[in-house]
Amino acid sequence: MAKHLNFTRALLLLSLAWTLALVMLGAWVRLHDAGLGCPDWPGCYGRLTPPEAAHEIAHAERHFGGDVDPDKGWKEMIHRYAVGGYGLLLLLTCVQLWRQRRRYALPVWLVLAPLAILVFQALLGMWTVTLKLMPVVVTTHLLGGMSLIALLAALAARTTLPALPTRRGLTALAGLTLLLCIGQIALGGWVSTNYAALACDGFPACRGGFSPPPGLLEALRPDRALGLTADGTALSIDHLAAIHWLHRLGALLLSLAVGLTVWRAWPVAPKHAALLMATLLLQAALGIANVELGLPLPLAVAHNGGAALLLSVLTTLVVRCRQETRHVEPLAHLSFAR
Repeated sequence: MAKHLNFTRALLLLSLAWTLALVMLGAWVRLHDAGLGCPDWPGCYGRLTPPEAAHEIAHAERHFGGDVDPDKGWKEMIHRYAVGGYGLLLLLTCVQLWRQRRRYALPVWLVLAPLAILVFQALLGMWTVTLKLMPVVVTTHLLGGMSLIALLAALAARTTLPALPTRRGLTALAGLTLLLCIGQIALGGWVSTNYAALACDGFPACRGGFSPPPGLLEALRPDRALGLTADGTALSIDHLAAIHWLHRLGALLLSLAVGLTVWRAWPVAPKHAALLMATLLLQAALGIANVELGLPLPLAVAHNGGAALLLSVLTTLVVRCRQETRHVEPLAHLSFAR
């Protein structure tokens, strides 16, 4: 039995780590402007690998139009290959969790939800290409990856971490903070998919002021193509700055909520609370550094990973607050077991 439990937990942690890597790999592809490196799906110019030889490139350009960039094609296909391997791993993980669901009192929906989201993610990946990086599709694709992070973190918490002692108000506060975190990730995705990360020059002011730039409601409309308003005119710098300004406002609200959550959680889970605060500070530092340093690629990718880590730590806290007290054999090496 112990061997099966260790195998289940190892699969969960590996799946969680692979999901985090995929989120960051997707950001790497997007920030390299390689999201359309392959104009079709699931292959690349009708092939399993991007065309590289001169005759292959000429053939692809005749049949698909436009210029072929093998380097961007490889970036996109590396992401797709990684997703393929991840699908097999996630299927194995969910099968193993299904076998152990009664031991851990896992709801059926929690075990099956990752597979359902993975299927939806595949569709979103296809629509990302066919709809030419439409912001609402790309942002939803990012949220799908983050949803997998949250679900796997919840499953890991239920199978490895003990419940927390009851503390008045902590469960509700942690749940509210988690919702704010999800909203902030959505805003961050909207910034990234609209290429608005550098629209606000300087920090903390945005273009020399603190009030929202004009055009915020128009910039938030989901029914528009990349770089355009809903009526087909080009987005202005004001539109992009308004998106970025809203993301900064969300960061401020989330920081306050996390601070309160840390304060309430410290007496019952000091290590978990300290990890939560450290993750928030890291994410804030990465966000500021991206603005001040002009969005260097490693920091931009790390900012996506920081969001996933913050989501994971918050999710595990919520699960530990809500789960019924039962016998769980926690992993001793996890630093936030208390």
